[in-house]
Amino acid sequence: MRLTKATVAKLALPPGKAEAIFFDDDMPGFGIRIRAGGKKTWVAQYRFGAKQRRISLGSPATLPAEQARAEAAKLLSAVTLGSDPQTTKQEARQRAAVTFGSLVPLYLAHAESRQKAAYHADVGRYLKTHWAPLFDVPIDKVSRALVAKNLGDLRQSRGAYSADRARANLSGFFGWAIGEGLATENPVVGTNRPVDAVSRDRVLADEEVRIIWRALPGGAFGSIVKLLILTGCRRDEVAGMACRERQDALWIIPAERTKNSRPHEVPLSPLALAILDAVPRQAGRENVFGTGAAGFSGWSKSKARLDERIAAALGHELPGWRLHDLRRTAATRMADLGVAPHVVEAVLNHVSGHRAGVAGIYNRAAYREEKRTALALWAAHVAALVEDRA
Repeated sequence: MRLTKATVAKLALPPGKAEAIFFDDDMPGFGIRIRAGGKKTWVAQYRFGAKQRRISLGSPATLPAEQARAEAAKLLSAVTLGSDPQTTKQEARQRAAVTFGSLVPLYLAHAESRQKAAYHADVGRYLKTHWAPLFDVPIDKVSRALVAKNLGDLRQSRGAYSADRARANLSGFFGWAIGEGLATENPVVGTNRPVDAVSRDRVLADEEVRIIWRALPGGAFGSIVKLLILTGCRRDEVAGMACRERQDALWIIPAERTKNSRPHEVPLSPLALAILDAVPRQAGRENVFGTGAAGFSGWSKSKARLDERIAAALGHELPGWRLHDLRRTAATRMADLGVAPHVVEAVLNHVSGHRAGVAGIYNRAAYREEKRTALALWAAHVAALVEDRA
């Protein structure tokens, strides 16, 4: 008997049987299973090694006889070539259960002890928020096309630089997944970066520093940006400032919060002290800024609002500037004011150039007083700028 729609419709379960399988005469291994109650299911049955295997293909109500026959032929051909379709199906089901979202907590747990707290918090935010559309996607189904599409969406909704950081963090995640045997390739490789991979060398002119300072709003973000200008520190160093780190006119950033894992002493100029003293102290909170565990957050929106204020004041945007440019500007302008290169490097907490190699090993001076003089000179210059003094 050849199994067709007509012949299957006539089949009935033999009396006293709970189920029965009727096989096709033209294709050994292809059959229809009938159970008590009338349920019918196409099956493909084969022997693999010493074991008898059977795979359900679907119901005649949704899978026509000829399509079921073609599917059975494909599976039985795979057996002839040495594959086990049932094992393949089980492995596919298991892979489908391993989604991107299910692996993110494992990656973050792995990375936590290897990353600084503020950086680790950013990694988690990018993976959990920016890449949330991938959470239910099986890890082996996260394709380059899917990543590229989401990068395009991120660029539109969150900006190019935020999308670029999201891309970098996703690539790091897949590097770990490949090493753990959870993924076979990194789908980020080959996607276009949302921003050009060029080294930043933007140094703000004095007039641009004046414009930014005057456009700054009140509140935490305005105070943070002013301190970025005055100290040359990194964004997260200022944003994560703790009250215990300040000793009168000296701010000591602990090693666990600096990029090079070296403690950094920052002498505070009178202008920087005035800004810090005006920041309201939050009862029961150790951080000077923000509300979260890592200090201030919300950079993208705050920077966007600042750019809007600048554009409103000027009648046009201030071209191509970023917050990190303030650090480069402070270093460059201190050098222009006559500060020695090794003191500028000490202000930036750089271990390079004059402080690298053998010279760095034997020269342990912290340059505290030199840094204090340099930062005071720079602060006086900034004050003159914003107050329109010579």
